[in-house]
Amino acid sequence: MQQTLTPRTPRPGRSRTAAAVVAAAATTLAVLAVPAPASAAVPDPEVSGPVPWTTEVGDPGHGYTFLATDYDLAGHGYVEEEYFVSGEATRYRVDATTDATVLSTGHEYTTRITVRRPVDAEDFNGTVIAEWYNVSNQWDQEVDWFQTHEHLVREGYAWVGVSAQRAGVHSATGLRAWSPERYGDLDVTDGGTVMDDTLSWDIFSQAVQAVRDPAGTAPLGPLEAERVVATGHSQSAGRLHGYVNSVDPLADVVDAVVLHGGGGLMRTDLDTPVFKINSETDVAINLIGAAQRQPDSDVLRTWEVSGASHGDWKLITDYGRLRIRDIGTAPGGYPGTPQTCDNPSGSRIPQHMVQSTIYDHVAAWVADGVAPPSAEPIVLSGGTVARDELGLGLGGIRLAQQDVPVRLNSGLNSGPGFCFLDGSSVPVDDATLADWYPSEADYVDMVVDATADAVEAGYLHDGFAQDPAWYTDVLELVGARVSDGRLDSRAADRLTERVGRAQDAADAGDLRAAGRWMRQADVIAEKQLRGDDDAIATIARSTAAVRGVIDLAD
Repeated sequence: MQQTLTPRTPRPGRSRTAAAVVAAAATTLAVLAVPAPASAAVPDPEVSGPVPWTTEVGDPGHGYTFLATDYDLAGHGYVEEEYFVSGEATRYRVDATTDATVLSTGHEYTTRITVRRPVDAEDFNGTVIAEWYNVSNQWDQEVDWFQTHEHLVREGYAWVGVSAQRAGVHSATGLRAWSPERYGDLDVTDGGTVMDDTLSWDIFSQAVQAVRDPAGTAPLGPLEAERVVATGHSQSAGRLHGYVNSVDPLADVVDAVVLHGGGGLMRTDLDTPVFKINSETDVAINLIGAAQRQPDSDVLRTWEVSGASHGDWKLITDYGRLRIRDIGTAPGGYPGTPQTCDNPSGSRIPQHMVQSTIYDHVAAWVADGVAPPSAEPIVLSGGTVARDELGLGLGGIRLAQQDVPVRLNSGLNSGPGFCFLDGSSVPVDDATLADWYPSEADYVDMVVDATADAVEAGYLHDGFAQDPAWYTDVLELVGARVSDGRLDSRAADRLTERVGRAQDAADAGDLRAAGRWMRQADVIAEKQLRGDDDAIATIARSTAAVRGVIDLAD
């Protein structure tokens, strides 16, 4: 059951006493929140743009936005624009346990922000997701956008990516090297005099300030930000952990923070809402403090997703296309490339659905004071994840893909490079699936019930059936069985075409059309597929389950 709390009212320093925390927790009447004000502590930077493209996307001249999205923004009433942000930044010493201290001031910088937003102000829900670009690969990567962009666009969010760190701008594969003509004037080191990212904290604050209260050029165009939620994955979650604990009390420009895949202990004397989402990987290896647990409070929630991995299948596939286009290499585990991990990499547990739900919860938390539900943690035994007889992790948020498996998903893997972060997803053979699920109807009921439970608990948003994972999972099952000769390709091609149409209809919000296409796919699976009987049964179960999920939502 959700609690209703007094919304956060920002004030200088935003510290709060224990008595204030107790009083807020006891309040049951929701009132309108007061958004974080434009902070006097954060100067208004100069904004220029939108920066025009000088080449087509994919052109070797690189006259376009790095990792420009391939999602159909225009078809959804959205636009992608890039702006340069310039000013003078303050260096901070940050220990993530106390307020930051100023080291020096007046350091010149120029960086860039990427904006993806509704064209029409009437389609904007008022919430800006400000993502701290991840630079673990030595270039900017918008992990949280890749994971949740379909939902963000459907629900009317604006997304802003902020290049705050030196590696993303100045490394041998950073923006300046990638396109000297477009990005050659960017500098987050004050001419090479500050090389330790101590300017990044204030650069991020100023970028947010420019978005929420522009002094000149408005990066959001006609939109007015009502609230800004900072978000970051992995290394960026670690940066934002330091930011919210040490810099945010001084800057006061964000309304809430989402730490995805990392982030250690939070201070208990601040009132900025923080929501942590960790995968099984993160908890199992205590990545960036992910296993440093604290009880939920009126300003802290932590969710852990069973079977999910730090770098999962959705990230690998959605990001991989753009990385191949703009960098020339694929991420490990990308389809069609040599697989180097000991097990097939990339958990198929759709943690991104849970993450999308978190943004909805955080927006309501800030705007209306409705606190998100709590969730049981992943079960640890002796410091490791406790598992059932199939090797599936126990506890945590449990989605249908974990509780009614057709693949054995885990947050763990081994091998070179990032294998330890990518988790694994081992397919179960068709004969075993037929033994596990002798009744198609019972299988469908189990999938639908597990999904309904997650929705009722508040772990999945109401638009769950629109998520592409339901449909791409079926396509992958079909493709694998055609490739190894277990299914004849002719009927399989017709089925694939119907599932693709269902996915498009679902993305457009037309679940009735999606249901009609899935019913046609179901008929093909039941009556027209030719090949191995167990393989046909696997496909028939999967199409029927997706149809059941659509019916649940519709």
